[in-house]
Amino acid sequence: MTATVQRISALGACLLAGIAVVCWRAETRAASPWDQRAAAAYLDQRAGWWMAWPKAARDHETFCVSCHTAVPYALSRPALRKALAEEAPSPNERRLLENVTKRVRLWKEVAPFYSDADRGVYKTVESRGTESVLNALILASNDARRGKLSSDTRMALENMWAEQQTTGNRKGAWSWLRFANEPWEADDSDYYGAALAAVAAGTAPGNYLARPEIQNNLKMLREYLNRESAAQPAINRVALLWASAKLPGLLAPQQQKAIIDEVLGKQQADGGWSLSSLVVGWKRNDGTPQEAMSDGYSTGLIAFVLQQVGIPRENPQQKLALAWLTSNQNKTEGFWLAYSLNKNEAHHLTPSTALFMNDAATAYAVLALTEATQH
Repeated sequence: MTATVQRISALGACLLAGIAVVCWRAETRAASPWDQRAAAAYLDQRAGWWMAWPKAARDHETFCVSCHTAVPYALSRPALRKALAEEAPSPNERRLLENVTKRVRLWKEVAPFYSDADRGVYKTVESRGTESVLNALILASNDARRGKLSSDTRMALENMWAEQQTTGNRKGAWSWLRFANEPWEADDSDYYGAALAAVAAGTAPGNYLARPEIQNNLKMLREYLNRESAAQPAINRVALLWASAKLPGLLAPQQQKAIIDEVLGKQQADGGWSLSSLVVGWKRNDGTPQEAMSDGYSTGLIAFVLQQVGIPRENPQQKLALAWLTSNQNKTEGFWLAYSLNKNEAHHLTPSTALFMNDAATAYAVLALTEATQH
């Protein structure tokens, strides 16, 4: 065989291999019951919008780290990397991590998200408590993927423990932002924040939980989460369940089972959950009725958390939940729909702010569905 013929044969083989790869990728996308690329595009676009929104801007050229958009994005976007064959974090992931790292390093001098002077009494301490937990959660989650605790994450965790309350009724918890907004900024959201602190500590790599200097903090945290659990809305006990997956010994097996049974008992006939059924009695501040239909936020979060505590995807109710998620993505725009407990869409500040619940819904739906494909 001549060299020319050999080259032509090799080229033909390469072309056939390339076509096979393209076809395989196309078939994989077609076979997928949900659109990972559309979900990533939605999450990236919304993270970019939030980081550029003037109302999110803070001093030192940083931005507020929100419970509805920024934190879920930081937790969920890396989960799509394998599915999309991405080799590195997206630009908005990097920007968010850089923002959090900057605020951690400037903790002593950076201004809080809100202050007593501009938003009323206690807002400075509430902002510090809230941000310290969210910063630690974001950086610990990033380090967990790399398997090594960084100095910045260690500093974020130190900031977090320094903000933990050591006396009073909320001993073991953190002061949390209160703006009369469920589920993240209400009077009971201290509990949600404490659960996230447990997730942050339990997620941190390098045998972090065994460090002698944090044992008293962990003890206070465990005691608080157990002491106050019965008084919480069901959505906060979902957060407690998540924390129990990360913090060994937080809940006894029978306590964990009781919460699982409670949550599964609220699943709707279509396989999803409605957030309004998990925060019973909460009234919208615009006077409009709560939505009773299943939504992406509660369904995604619960399906994800149940997997974290060992409920397999083959479990009949878990299978129903995952089926609900796969069939309820808006595949054109990539998001999952959810509803605010505080106002209807028409009463939001702008059409963009009306998407906050969709941001969280999409992130947790992604976490639940990607987790299901890995096990």
